[in-house]
Amino acid sequence: MDSSQYKKQYEKQKEYDKMVKMASPNSPIFMDCVKAFVTGGLICAFGQILKNYFSSMGLSQDDTGLAVSLILIAIAVLLTGLGWFGKIGKFCGAGTVVPITGFANSVASPAIEFKKEGWVFGLGAKMFQVADPVIVYGTTTSVAVGIIYYIVGLVR
Repeated sequence: MDSSQYKKQYEKQKEYDKMVKMASPNSPIFMDCVKAFVTGGLICAFGQILKNYFSSMGLSQDDTGLAVSLILIAIAVLLTGLGWFGKIGKFCGAGTVVPITGFANSVASPAIEFKKEGWVFGLGAKMFQVADPVIVYGTTTSVAVGIIYYIVGLVR
């Protein structure tokens, strides 16, 4: 391509960007941030309340963490299954993507969406569509850290 073609392509891109900016609604950034902060804070506060409750019941720290995680995951999956998580997320924004609830939603939603394709190729396969990279990179990282730990132990 010569310089005149680059210039034409640049002008088209510039015109397209202008059209997108005009068609896109302005986002109330401040209110979006407030909603995300409050929602994320409420989810975390709920998790802390659960943690305090389970600790007061005599559960160990590990068991308490496990119970809180399972409850938050179950609630997120239930809300996803009922179709409410998306509505809550649309209103509250990024606050609903507190890591454990957001990850539970991202695993459950493709599985629910594709369940009509069957248990194996629909539900089973699509459930790991989002989780696969996390599992692969998590496993790879843990193996790398384990190898480094082993080598450092040999050097001592």
